Amino acid sequence: MTQNLELERTIAAWSSLAKTVFVSCTEEEYEQLVELLDRLIERVGEDENHPFTSMIDVISVLIQNYEAEHIPELDEVP
Repeated sequence: MTQNLELERTIAAWSSLAKTVFVSCTEEEYEQLVELLDRLIERVGEDENHPFTSMIDVISVLIQNYEAEHIPELDEVP
């Protein structure tokens, strides 16, 4: 029963987050994630125990995935 309750809470929370935290497919979406990450880093600062620290980690991975697929490495640029 507890797992169902947690799932329902997660679904409710995701409904409000889905427009903010997503896998970027376009450069515009990528830039939105970068801006969000910058704002979160400003808010969290050096506090590794801040509740948003794990959100920073997740958004960083989303950004890194986009960059790996869409932005050439510096040594690959002609």
